[in-house]
Amino acid sequence: MSLVNPHGKDKKLKPLLLEGAELDAAKEKAKSLKQVPMTSRETGDLIMLGIGGFTPLEGFMGYEDWKDVCDDYKMSDGTFWPIPITLSADKALADSISEHEEVALVDEESGETMGIMTVREKYTIDKEHECKKVFCTTETEHPGVAKVMAQKEINLAGPVKVISQGTFPTEYKGIYMTPAESRKLFSENGWSTVAAFQTRNPMHRSHEYLAKIAIEICDGTYIHMLLGKLKPGDIPADVRQNAIDALIENYFNKDTIAIGGYPLDMRYAGPREALLHALFRQNFGCSHLIVGRDHAGVGDYYGPFDAHKIFDEIPADALETKPLKIDWTFWCDKCDGMASMKTCPHGKEDRLILSGTKLRKMLSEGEEVSEKFSRPEVLKILRSYYEGLTEKVEIKMHKHAEG
Repeated sequence: MSLVNPHGKDKKLKPLLLEGAELDAAKEKAKSLKQVPMTSRETGDLIMLGIGGFTPLEGFMGYEDWKDVCDDYKMSDGTFWPIPITLSADKALADSISEHEEVALVDEESGETMGIMTVREKYTIDKEHECKKVFCTTETEHPGVAKVMAQKEINLAGPVKVISQGTFPTEYKGIYMTPAESRKLFSENGWSTVAAFQTRNPMHRSHEYLAKIAIEICDGTYIHMLLGKLKPGDIPADVRQNAIDALIENYFNKDTIAIGGYPLDMRYAGPREALLHALFRQNFGCSHLIVGRDHAGVGDYYGPFDAHKIFDEIPADALETKPLKIDWTFWCDKCDGMASMKTCPHGKEDRLILSGTKLRKMLSEGEEVSEKFSRPEVLKILRSYYEGLTEKVEIKMHKHAEG
């Protein structure tokens, strides 16, 4: 058996990253073009376009695609897509750009030129409408909403040529992988069914349990770690990587587990982001996505299993990558091990509910953490990180995290 096909009608990866002489020529050309600054979210999206993670997109979306994605989970040509991939610019800059003009796309933080876009469309959007549809709220306390509302006045759309992956390939050497690389790894491992485990946190015992459930079902589990920006209080990618490496080294069969990283920021879009996670994991070669409690959620904006339900609301053929829906998991003293609502007959008083938020809060406040909650090798790395912080981190608990 072979791996799942990439997303889209052509069923072929569509990386937009230039190479060789074409890359050299584009870098030189970009020096003479008007510069459009990009936020870290937009830069991450561009890199995903470059490596083929957002196959079959050819660039940033125009108005019709934006509207259809918001309202109907698909682009104007019928291709399933759950979250708009857009680029914004301030009005003065947008007004100075002619239709079909090429512009250089520049990361606003590093100043690095990341790509070239041929501007085919300029348009305005109803930001509140996007937020209602994608995040189910317009409250700016929601970090995803805050980013959309902070977008500049005009969206620019058109095909892109990507000329850089930023620092990801060197900063996360051995972890950062393109879809072509992950597919090659899975094939070399002899895997045809692969479950992706999405993570923005170090893995505690519940995460470990989810990954191992997936290994029993699939040939292997791919721990796919977000390397882009998070919200304040989340643990940086390098610390997370060290903690996950320690867990794999001590508690996993190396023949059934792999780890990789991808360049996106979190959107915290809950159910919609779960669909996007499944879509781009299909491009990376994963047949399944592990969907646990409050997948890609934040605060109390989504129900704990809304991300399960949304997969039942889309067309059956929308994605080849399917969800592995797993119930609430926890340590049970009477079961003397990890369990779920489906397997454990005991009461709340016997259960230790595990969550990344709760673990971060306990560590940030110097509390003792049970080895039932997290492996000792992982705790050692995380304690060292929190002890080295110069400022106290405020972490708010929410009802899903508290159980």
